[in-house]
Amino acid sequence: MGKILVETSARHVHISKEHLAILAGEDYKLESAAPLSQPGEFASTLRLTIVGPKRSIERVIVLGPERAKTQVEVSATDARTLGINVPIRESGKAEGSAPVKIIGPAGELELEEGLIIAKRHVHMKEKHAEQYGVKDGDVVGVRVKTPHRSLVFEDVIVRVSDKYDLAMHIDTDEANAAGISGETYGELVKL
Repeated sequence: MGKILVETSARHVHISKEHLAILAGEDYKLESAAPLSQPGEFASTLRLTIVGPKRSIERVIVLGPERAKTQVEVSATDARTLGINVPIRESGKAEGSAPVKIIGPAGELELEEGLIIAKRHVHMKEKHAEQYGVKDGDVVGVRVKTPHRSLVFEDVIVRVSDKYDLAMHIDTDEANAAGISGETYGELVKL
């Protein structure tokens, strides 16, 4: 089977139009600083501060385009830095997740929920799912070989849509555990 690009997804915010107006100003529009690998998505120029009971993390990037609901994704290390017990969830499934305060250049808000550690996942088109013999929602492994810390990531959620390009997303803690740097590829393993 083919190789899967493994990308490190650092802490970031997905933001709703309503919350963008509160944090950055009524007429603020997200501007692209760089495109992301998934079609239509981009790293914006906007940076926010997320606040926990222990510490704050500044200059957290906002990804575009706007989403229906605001969601903040951090690593387990970030969660400890903030002093918040943060659940591992699939991106977009933040119901009942941790609360978080967000500060922007024009205002601040406190979310009752929306702070998560994103569950590792693989984006793929229908043709890739057929090639790998998987379907949306399946749980697989991805073997990553690196010079000193090769490993198999288990509990990887398969996300299938023809709007996706083939790539696995892991957080910074997971990338560091595998010694991933630069362009890295993995191999899907059925569990």
